[in-house]
Amino acid sequence: MPSYQAPVDEVLFLLNDVFHIERHNNLPGFADASPDVVEAILTEAGKLAAEVLTPLNRSGDIEGCTRHDDGRVTTPKGFREAYAAIIAGGWIGISAPAELGGQGLPATLTVAVNEFLASANLAFSMYPGLVQGAIAAILRHGTDVQKKTYLPKMIEGVWAGTMNLTEPHCGTDLGLLRTKAVKQPDGSYKITGTKIFISGGEQDLTENIVHLVLARIEGAPEGTKGISLFIVPKVLVNADGSLGARNGVSCGSIEHKMGIHANSTCVMNYDNATGFLIGEENRGLPAMFTMMNEARLGVGLQGLAMSEVAYQNAAAYAKERLQGRALSGPKFPDKPADPIIVHPDVRRTLLTIKAINEAGRALVLWTALQGDISHRSADEKESKAADDAMGLLTPVVKGVMTDLGFANTVAAQQMLGGHGYIAEWGMEQFVRDARIPMIYEGANGIQALDLVGRKLPKDGGRALQAFFAEVQSFLAAHKDDAAMKAYAAPLNTALGHLQQATMWFVQNAMAKPDNAGAGATDFMHLFGLVALGYMWARIVKAANEKLASGANGDAERYKNKLITARFFMERLLPETGAHLARIQSGAESTMAMPVEGF
Repeated sequence: MPSYQAPVDEVLFLLNDVFHIERHNNLPGFADASPDVVEAILTEAGKLAAEVLTPLNRSGDIEGCTRHDDGRVTTPKGFREAYAAIIAGGWIGISAPAELGGQGLPATLTVAVNEFLASANLAFSMYPGLVQGAIAAILRHGTDVQKKTYLPKMIEGVWAGTMNLTEPHCGTDLGLLRTKAVKQPDGSYKITGTKIFISGGEQDLTENIVHLVLARIEGAPEGTKGISLFIVPKVLVNADGSLGARNGVSCGSIEHKMGIHANSTCVMNYDNATGFLIGEENRGLPAMFTMMNEARLGVGLQGLAMSEVAYQNAAAYAKERLQGRALSGPKFPDKPADPIIVHPDVRRTLLTIKAINEAGRALVLWTALQGDISHRSADEKESKAADDAMGLLTPVVKGVMTDLGFANTVAAQQMLGGHGYIAEWGMEQFVRDARIPMIYEGANGIQALDLVGRKLPKDGGRALQAFFAEVQSFLAAHKDDAAMKAYAAPLNTALGHLQQATMWFVQNAMAKPDNAGAGATDFMHLFGLVALGYMWARIVKAANEKLASGANGDAERYKNKLITARFFMERLLPETGAHLARIQSGAESTMAMPVEGF
């Protein structure tokens, strides 16, 4: 049975010593997030994850969800009680507005908590996570009446939320969707159509589910310009807030999936269901993208979460499993063999995962912090800069952290050898569960195209230039710091590769767009490595400061960070050169093969 311990100290170090969140106490909610409050919340979330959710992970995977003949869906044994603990602890509404029943704390704190929940039990964590995305969309685009009607119960957790985009014939190209909406005399709409791959579309955890559904109003333009967004509750809500009649929405079936078996991924049928327009007619995609952006950051977080729990179990195994002797001679001569942690290739594998996890956690939290600043700052310039940064970083976090997260779970599984392939050890479930984040909320190839095709040229490249300037400013500020040289020099080289790749696209992609398409994934990963390298440089700076001040008796921990950072700079960051070479090779060999040749 695999185990999990939430990295509470790691998150506290990042929030307090690397990002200094107290500097944002002028923003709403931040002053309430005192160090004591943050530590208490993270500690309790860690206990919930380790003691309640982790024990349900394997059993939930084995049992899965069950659809009954009447369309009801039951979740695995223990899930209802675990969800009751989520409600009782107020975990869904940590960052929701206080006037609607939330705690009003920074969303960055919610992101930190969600990592713990996802590591402990990814399938379970998706239920409350989707509610938070739906809350964000209604908060941003709903009317006052819609907010009052739905949000308090959703924030409390007794009502859930979903997002309904995909249809059997269309996924990424939402302009092809066929779900229709017919306006009624009372201003509501009748929604008819079928949606697939709907996470949490039906379940027995909450008394209502608020579906957010994309549909086309009769007579609306074709393509994406004619799509609207609707609130379609599972159970209609009466004027006094009580639950009324069952709506015309049902679960047609549950998808049989590679992983996340304990999450009910449903085919949803809408049969003249009553829906209510959210936002403007034919402006559904911008409204839904509020939820999508929340979800994409959350999905990137899932890649990190699966990588973390897989690493913890692989590292524990490597320190216990006796196999062979160290190449440099026995390290444990009193034992029949040395533990495999003595072998360089095992260390290479574990350090690779560890280096990505620690910097990846920093990148996710830094991106979440940009979101908080953009939404909460009254300074228009500060808010816009933070919004630029979050928009630029979101596809990088989603694409890179889920690609690396899956690769890391596979590498962690390899550490257990044959045991890693046996279900009872848990590693094969981590591999299966880690596969889906690369696909949903926009497959990673789409994330790369979004980064190169939309985010880079947006506003004349303002966001990317700001990122360049920030990293260059950091490097300039530490150019004379001998303790930073081993970390700053490789980062400077990698940043140069990213700048060269950007310039190559400017010079070669306008006339031949296939050049951008062929190099997009390499660019995304090049960017990701530079961003992770920048996070490591900031972590090293903070670790050195902690060591200089005595480290509160925890010097080994910070020295280990310097070792991990050096490994990243020497063994992982140089891959930026390979990504640059592939980008600069262009699209010719990629596009030369005739279709018949495949």
